[in-house]
Amino acid sequence: MSISSAQVLRSSPILARAPECAVSPLEALQWATDVATSDSALASFDEAVVGPAPGRIAEEDWHTLTAADVRPYLDRLMLGKRPDTGLDALLAIGFLDAWLPEISGMVGFGDGEWRHKDVWKHTKQVVWQSVPRLNVRWGALLHDIGKLKTRSVGDNGDVHFFGHSEVGAAMFKKRVARRLGFEGELYTRVHYLILHHLRASQYDGSWTDSAVRRFAREMGDGLKDLLDLSRADITTKRPEKRKRGLRQISELGRRVKELSTLDAKVAPLPKGLGTALSEALGIPPSKRLGDLRKELEQRCERGDLESHQSVEFYLDWVRARASELGLA
Repeated sequence: MSISSAQVLRSSPILARAPECAVSPLEALQWATDVATSDSALASFDEAVVGPAPGRIAEEDWHTLTAADVRPYLDRLMLGKRPDTGLDALLAIGFLDAWLPEISGMVGFGDGEWRHKDVWKHTKQVVWQSVPRLNVRWGALLHDIGKLKTRSVGDNGDVHFFGHSEVGAAMFKKRVARRLGFEGELYTRVHYLILHHLRASQYDGSWTDSAVRRFAREMGDGLKDLLDLSRADITTKRPEKRKRGLRQISELGRRVKELSTLDAKVAPLPKGLGTALSEALGIPPSKRLGDLRKELEQRCERGDLESHQSVEFYLDWVRARASELGLA
């Protein structure tokens, strides 16, 4: 790490109020959990006192514990009122170095200048800003771990992290999930959030309804968690930029909901299209006609063809692609 635990302690007075004391690894982990979950953590750091601060636990002592030992503490810490301060506590007692080096490696990681924010500070803020659901909080903590392996600097000095979502998802799958015993729905959702955490922020108002439908279909039933993480991931200090980002994500969520409601009420293709296709193309009622209509429906579902348009719209579309559809 480029920043010591002592520096972290000095920057977070809640961790520096009491002299260090010797405790077991589980007692130290309980202390960090109390830091994150105590009601006093909502007060100013100078007023918040959560027992004597333990000393740094040796890495070999941390490795006497199992995932089954540590996960209950971590899950409670992640759902606390001040998980960001709890993360500082985990760093100070040496837990992150031993169990989550992907996170401790973020401390001080950036470009060293103003061009890119410190990834550790950004991550803590995202966790704190996110809704207290375990899926989202873990996704928030781990969403940028791929940045450690993808940092590059352009000729103009700009810092980039190309492909960090995919790399981070692979790191979670191969290392973090196994180490910490993630499984089932939580494993699936956290992996999903790391992989897709940038998708919603790519939205702008120019997206067509088909593009919004395609996005919603690709994101599936994790969309609510994804939108909540995307909101939390906005940590800019520029008020207008923050408002714009939050507004775009809210607009995307609203459009997805409106289109979903519309699609549930109205079939994607208009009534009478089958008859019109039969008359215009000279295809009698048959399996061939049914297959053509099914092809149009599937393209609407994939977002390749605009749904809820007029009969003439689809007739023109089919005529223009007669060869592709095997009708020429």
